[in-house]
Amino acid sequence: MEVSNLRINRQRLLDRIAELAQIGAIDGGGVCRLALTDEDKAGRDLVVSWMRELGLHVSIDQGGNVIGVRPDGEGRVDTPAILTGSHIDTVGTGGRYDGALGVLAGLEIMACLNDADVETPCPMAVGFFTNEEGVRFQPDMMGSMVHQGHLPLDGMLSSRDRDGVTFHAELNRIGYAGDVATNSVHARAFVELHVEQGPILEQEEIGIGAVEGVQGLSWREYTFHGVSNHAGTTPMSLRNDAGYAAGELAVFARKLALDMGGDQVATAGTVILTPNLVNVIAKEAIITIDVRNTDNDLLIQAENQLDAAARGIADQEGLTLTIKSLARYDPTPFDPEVVDLVVSCAETFGQSVRRMPSGAGHDAQAFAPNCPTGMVFVPSVGGISHNVQEFTEDAHIEAGANILLHTLLGLAEKSVEQQ
Repeated sequence: MEVSNLRINRQRLLDRIAELAQIGAIDGGGVCRLALTDEDKAGRDLVVSWMRELGLHVSIDQGGNVIGVRPDGEGRVDTPAILTGSHIDTVGTGGRYDGALGVLAGLEIMACLNDADVETPCPMAVGFFTNEEGVRFQPDMMGSMVHQGHLPLDGMLSSRDRDGVTFHAELNRIGYAGDVATNSVHARAFVELHVEQGPILEQEEIGIGAVEGVQGLSWREYTFHGVSNHAGTTPMSLRNDAGYAAGELAVFARKLALDMGGDQVATAGTVILTPNLVNVIAKEAIITIDVRNTDNDLLIQAENQLDAAARGIADQEGLTLTIKSLARYDPTPFDPEVVDLVVSCAETFGQSVRRMPSGAGHDAQAFAPNCPTGMVFVPSVGGISHNVQEFTEDAHIEAGANILLHTLLGLAEKSVEQQ
């Protein structure tokens, strides 16, 4: 078969998506597979079993990242591969496509190449990376960032969840503490297929997003310390109310994003009050603020204004304040030639295509400084993600996987030509 005529097996891909979604299934059709939980282990075991069935050479590194390599035409697996993949961990109320689509589409591509007995000029590989979501352990994209040498392994292994359990202990418990050194896998190129997680493609009736880069992200945690007291007998003028401070900062963050406009967004994602009782003034409040922008200077401006506002609120209410950075990534551009190739493949398949930034962080941004990198987006119905109602049409899944397939094949041919 001519390589240009290759197409993925749509039903096989959809069946794998459905089967993986049963692990950690929750009401409403969603999925909960937090990193390094029993559900994450079961999902990993299933995906690794599929890798082995396809004849891939599977390796696991010290951070639990898993890579399955398909040999090139000469049987080599120890030279840099064209790599695709994503993650299989989810948020607590996740959908079945976020992350998993990119991994399972990569598996389907390997199966498609096997079915057609295609010998590629360099190895092809698919991987999944640990703790991309950053829900249980911070920061997000932890596995891919360590994998690509941007974060230290020791920091990853010593990270603790809110119950004080270490990443290292849980990685060992589920049996995914591998022996391959992190930052030892060097890809020729990396391309990730992902649901958009936003409304733009659907609203504009566009089938494919050719992602030009990922906007910058900052997660900041603000802890206000006050005085716990009776809600009924303490005059308003004599309160040191940590809960009030958290509420004020949440309101400020939203107003800041609206005032800055453009690509600026801000979200108060977590609020934890102590003692968290209806008739007691909170003595402590922990609030996280997620701010993002495609312009790093504006992102820094937003961070500085948030910190200043938090300090002002604390002073006004007679509180002490601790500020902690949970995660910080500069805006990440992708390789223009990879973006162009995605556009060309989309047009070849008769798909409308839009060049666009990603509002969410992705594993691809860890690879971008080290090798030619890009992403393929497919529409999210209603722009909904991190939600049990997350959905992408089957036809869009098929189109995205086929465009990923031919983007990877194009990169393989190009990388060999350049040697």
